[in-house]
Amino acid sequence: MRIGLVSPYDFAYPGGVTEHVKHLALEFRKVGHEVHILAPSSADPSVLRDQQFFHPFGRVVPIPANGSVARIELSVRAYTQVKRLLKELPFDVIHLHEPLMPALPLTVLRHSKATNIGTFHAFRRSNFAYFYAKLVAQPFFNKLHGLIAVSTPALDFVAEYFSGEYAIIPNGVDYERFAASVEPLPQFSDGRLNVLFVGRLEKRKGLKHLLRAWDYVRRQFKNARLIVVGEGRPRRGYERYVGSRGWDEVVFAGYVPDSELVRYFRTCDVFCAPSTGQESFGIVLLEAMAAGRSIVASRIPGYVDVVCDDVEGILVDPNNEAEIDTALVRLLAEPAKLR
Repeated sequence: MRIGLVSPYDFAYPGGVTEHVKHLALEFRKVGHEVHILAPSSADPSVLRDQQFFHPFGRVVPIPANGSVARIELSVRAYTQVKRLLKELPFDVIHLHEPLMPALPLTVLRHSKATNIGTFHAFRRSNFAYFYAKLVAQPFFNKLHGLIAVSTPALDFVAEYFSGEYAIIPNGVDYERFAASVEPLPQFSDGRLNVLFVGRLEKRKGLKHLLRAWDYVRRQFKNARLIVVGEGRPRRGYERYVGSRGWDEVVFAGYVPDSELVRYFRTCDVFCAPSTGQESFGIVLLEAMAAGRSIVASRIPGYVDVVCDDVEGILVDPNNEAEIDTALVRLLAEPAKLR
């Protein structure tokens, strides 16, 4: 079949939906389908020329959303681009991720004559956005022939205003890649105990609370190290906080390409995901589990569907620095306990 995968998010910028679409395309191609990816992109087209069957659309605009920044396409020109592409490439199936997000998925739905499948990824504390958009979005929703949610929280979030028969299909990771026996990073293989954080540096990822808990952890374990993987606007503030305390064992690694991420998981003893909420699913938790790492994670919707407390990891109340440091100390004392 000819399949179109549609994402509303900047394909040149790291994110869970983007990674999901990339891997889904790869798996579909493995079984013989012709797969095209339709998404906005802030990257120069020459950078993406090796991305087979990739179709960039419009101009990327950063919009604050859900405690993060959604980098989406808002361009009138994309309307004619989409219309032309769908005429040139009659798809059998179009799989739209966040199908009610502006503007690319809605534009594709407007012109699609294919079988349309929608996957809903998002979860928020409030679904006022769906409440206000329902009248406008309902005709687009009605064009979806199949409905998927990545988790129970994602299903509950969308189904309150857009009812239908949803299938819950959790996100996945490349288990063989993360479980592979790769060499740890030599610069961190010095006998110290390594705690790893991976995520965009934004408020809802909870790094602030991990750093506040770190003061207690480092006093219990003089040989502990915190490795922070990820980029974001708050990075300078976090670095100033760490620098003012003279914590040279806290390392900001910045953006890490996928090819190197496995080595970071292999290097750590404990993985910590202190997110404060609004997560529909914990892909990083699956990656850590596949790599065989011990986990400390927040007890929030999305994460509790992935980690069972005291089985795959220790769940702590979000924003609770005392629980974070207690859990980290417990696992650093016996890092193989929950592997």
